[in-house]
Formats: sequence, structure tokens, C-alpha cells
Amino acid sequence: MDHTTNSLNWFEIPASDIQKSKKFYEAIFDIKMEDMEMGDAQMAFFPWEAGSGKATGALVQSPNHKPSMEGTIVYLNANPKMDGVLAEVEAAGGKILVPKMSIGEHGNIAFIMDPAGNNVGIHSID
Repeated sequence: MDHTTNSLNWFEIPASDIQKSKKFYEAIFDIKMEDMEMGDAQMAFFPWEAGSGKATGALVQSPNHKPSMEGTIVYLNANPKMDGVLAEVEAAGGKILVPKMSIGEHGNIAFIMDPAGNNVGIHSID
């Protein structure tokens, strides 16, 4: 890895109920996620384009994936306006842990808890 490559190329957000988690993320980001099974894992993929070089990931329910409020935090893209995403969080079954806050010239972040109990960051440039 060097300065010309993405430091993140894939992420997995643990789910205890893949369909409940999928419904939550589809609602707050107004997206459609694709389902797939791989071995003993059920997955729901965030939108992506093969060969784009852009990082992406999936929700994963498996014996090896345990939802948690501790550990690594993934920041999901809430552009163009974070306010729209935050407005959907509680109605979709999540909780706003830290409301939108400025990180200066780098935009804004917030922390939410998804229905599985994961602490997830969201980021926007607005």
C-alpha cells in the first residue's frame, strides 16, 4: 500500500438479524442492498461498481461476526447531506449516539447505533 491506493478496500458490519440490519441501512441511506450467501455467512452488500477502485463492504451474519459497540469504527458516506440520513435513523430502528458535529475543513461526523448494536460512524462534507 502507498499514497496512491485506498487504505480501506472492504468492510464488514456484523449483523445478528441480516434482514433487520439490511432494512435499517436501506432506509437511512435510501439504497438497495444485494443478498448473498457464502458458506455459513449471510451477507447484504452495499452498492458498488466492479472495477471502480472504490472501497465497499457488506453486512454479515455468521458465527464469526458479533455485533459490538467496541472495536473498529467504520465511517459510512452520508453525502450529500448528513441531516437526511440522521432524520431516518430512529424511525428505522437505530439510535443517534453522537449528533452531527463539525470536524472543521474535513466536514462533519456523527455516531449511530444500528439495530444489531454496532457503533457506526457517518461522515459528510456538508
